[in-house]
Amino acid sequence: MRYISTRGQAPVLNFSEAMMTGLARDGGLYVPEVVPALSKAEIAAMAGLPYEEIAFRVMRPYLGSTFTDAEFKGLLAKAYAGFGHAARAPLVQLGPNHFLLELFHGPTLAFKDFAMQLIGQMMQAALAKTGERVTIVGATSGDTGSAAMEAFRGLANVDLFILYPHGRVSDVQRRQMTTPSEANVYALAMDGDFDDCQARVKDMFNDFAFRDGVRLAGVNSINWARVLAQVVYYFSAAVSLGAPDRAVSFTVPTGNFGDIFAGYIARKMGLPIDQLVIATNQNDILDRAMKTGDYAQNGVTASISPSMDIQVSSNFERALFDAYGRDGAAVSALMEELKSGGFHISQGAMGMLREAFASGRCSEEETTATIQRAFAQTGEILCPHSAVGVKVAEEHLGEAPMITLATAHPAKFPDAVEAAMGTRPQLPPRMADLFTRPERVTRVPNDLGALQALIRERIAR
Repeated sequence: MRYISTRGQAPVLNFSEAMMTGLARDGGLYVPEVVPALSKAEIAAMAGLPYEEIAFRVMRPYLGSTFTDAEFKGLLAKAYAGFGHAARAPLVQLGPNHFLLELFHGPTLAFKDFAMQLIGQMMQAALAKTGERVTIVGATSGDTGSAAMEAFRGLANVDLFILYPHGRVSDVQRRQMTTPSEANVYALAMDGDFDDCQARVKDMFNDFAFRDGVRLAGVNSINWARVLAQVVYYFSAAVSLGAPDRAVSFTVPTGNFGDIFAGYIARKMGLPIDQLVIATNQNDILDRAMKTGDYAQNGVTASISPSMDIQVSSNFERALFDAYGRDGAAVSALMEELKSGGFHISQGAMGMLREAFASGRCSEEETTATIQRAFAQTGEILCPHSAVGVKVAEEHLGEAPMITLATAHPAKFPDAVEAAMGTRPQLPPRMADLFTRPERVTRVPNDLGALQALIRERIAR
């Protein structure tokens, strides 16, 4: 299996190299040269299997010789051992033909755990074979950072730095990043919004002297291994509802486009997906792009679903790469235009994107109303991001069963849920002491040089 950059000018890599590299040296994102297809019989055989076995069957074709079968099965067992539900990703019925995929039973109560716990195990195993050490720098709008902290804290071959927008994550998200005590993980509260944090991380990757000097690696959803791990729960959910003999649809609350792009890959692998619905909050650049063909930034407005407060959706570049016939030069030109605020998607590319995805938008008021209504009708407590997904999904219900991805536990966003319902969702018992743990955080400016100096200083200790 070979991996190529969406901008066409970076070296072709194997899986291990792509995982460790993260962002390609030409600024692009790695994608598989060919997406392997699973037969109808292979998909049908997944029915009733444990989540870890489905993960092995879905991911194995992408790994090449990076791990033996026995090694990879061992890594999967370690990655998901700490999940609080035996099914890992259980389905709950919300209404006729509408289901909720609960992706919040991992250690940090968010869907990011599915990928981050596994990539932590895979990176550590690969590095242990060579004795090398890497510096991971990531940006987060809340959930990626806490999941990365949990996955990489205490690992012998990794230093981890997470940039999060100061004052723009929930208290639970912040404390999950600032309370780990292990010396190899660092929470950096940066002035600005998530797009600023993400931009500084990309700047570091594009500064090759710094990148090579600290052996920089990335765990944001720019990393292909992150996307690949998320492909698995599309298969596990679909076969639970009758795939491959029955098509299913998915609605995905998304800001950075990685989670729904995983669904797109699942469909390319042969999973019969009817609709893939993009659900956005008031920061609706993806919905506007799908409806108008113009990907135009108009600033980030803080919302009660902060993990979706994004205007530069990195993984959308992967979809554009396919929409433009895998023309790296065309994608590079679009990304250059994005530096000035946006770009127009060609008619042909828009045709492909609209064939692959539907979209919808949910306002703040609609988010609150959906939390209220879902609890009254089903007893299910939704986090605000999941509520965005449910509201948009209800607008796209059809003959195929609709599965909405519930991306976080409601207790990660207690203020928004309490404002909607009048009662405050409680953290699971294993996290009951979160607000009494000491915090360890560094406030940093939105300044590339200062960030690089701090990272060099910390890893030299």
